[in-house]
Amino acid sequence: MTLNPKCLGLASGAAASLFYLGCILLMHASSPDALVVFFNSILHGLDIGPIMLSEVSWSLSLFGLVNTFVLSWLFGALVAVVYNLAARSPCHPGRA
Repeated sequence: MTLNPKCLGLASGAAASLFYLGCILLMHASSPDALVVFFNSILHGLDIGPIMLSEVSWSLSLFGLVNTFVLSWLFGALVAVVYNLAARSPCHPGRA
């Protein structure tokens, strides 16, 4: 079995972008104090309060969304390429 790098890249980019959109909506709809509590709980108690921006513009959010998609696409495509290379190696399980 081989993985299509473009397809896995698109799937990775789309999934990461959906998570990022959720984060954008959360940032714009919640209070800063609630966000600090929420993200501190996700990050195992790491205090993000001192580094969190209190106001994030929609243009900065859009820029972050595009960057997230591009980086996630590259990651997904790279995973597919590495997987395909590893699947062809003679030490791959299931191959004689």
